[in-house]
Amino acid sequence: MTRFIHDKFAKDYLEELLKDYGEVKPSEKVSGEIKEIDVFFTPSKQQSSNLQVLGLLGRFAEHPAIIEPFRNPASTDEICDCILKLLEVKALVRREAKANKTKLQESEIPKLWVLTPTVSETRLSSFGTIQKEGWLSGVHFLPDALRTVIVAIHQLPQTPETLWLRLLGRGSVQSQAIVELQALPLNHPYQKATLELVYNLRENLRVNQELEEDDRELIMRLEPLYQRDREQAIQEGNKQGEQRLIIRQLNRRIGEINASLIERVQGLSIEQLENLGEALLDFSTVADLETWLNQQ
Repeated sequence: MTRFIHDKFAKDYLEELLKDYGEVKPSEKVSGEIKEIDVFFTPSKQQSSNLQVLGLLGRFAEHPAIIEPFRNPASTDEICDCILKLLEVKALVRREAKANKTKLQESEIPKLWVLTPTVSETRLSSFGTIQKEGWLSGVHFLPDALRTVIVAIHQLPQTPETLWLRLLGRGSVQSQAIVELQALPLNHPYQKATLELVYNLRENLRVNQELEEDDRELIMRLEPLYQRDREQAIQEGNKQGEQRLIIRQLNRRIGEINASLIERVQGLSIEQLENLGEALLDFSTVADLETWLNQQ
């Protein structure tokens, strides 16, 4: 159950980071037996130098990319399934180029990036991976014809360049990345949005009764950060700060709410806003919010 919570977090998180640099399609379906690509990214034609702010992830986004993040260590079969999806996409791109009578450039074919929290040397060896000059440790390339890279998150160096990938790791790797995320300057373009996604992950995990040790530790790590930011929001604008925080959480949980519902939320007292903050953990649709508001 928690794997699906982490899967959704990873997709939302990668979409948030990459959306300014091109087209992001989460859960993109491919032909054959129905398969889903976690994140299919196509860069903008006018490439932005701002990609550098994403460090290593930004290098992945310089060209079309299929990104497959795993919460648990990716198995041999799972990596093979990802390669199969890549080959199906490659065949589709070739057919489209042929139908349009255009020459397909190598750079137009996506590259597959498999993000795994850990991986054994035996598994890497079985795929014939190599380390390429100019790339960080932890980035393992399969033979060129396969256009596939296995990223072992636990092997990435603890540097700002790898922060945005280490946030998708597990245990101490992810915890350390969260500490570094919190320490970024307040005006950093991705700190606020990423923290909101992380807090939303925390809320989704809290309602689950069967948590792994990693998830319990993650909730404990996030609790003081969440409370600090919540108190800061209230101090900055008291009721207005609380309203903004609750509205952002609602948008993340049930989708964008319309202006009339925003007005009703803004009309709540501080106490009611605090109650709504607890109640929204059980919301799954806009109708749940409307029902709750009608009871106030």
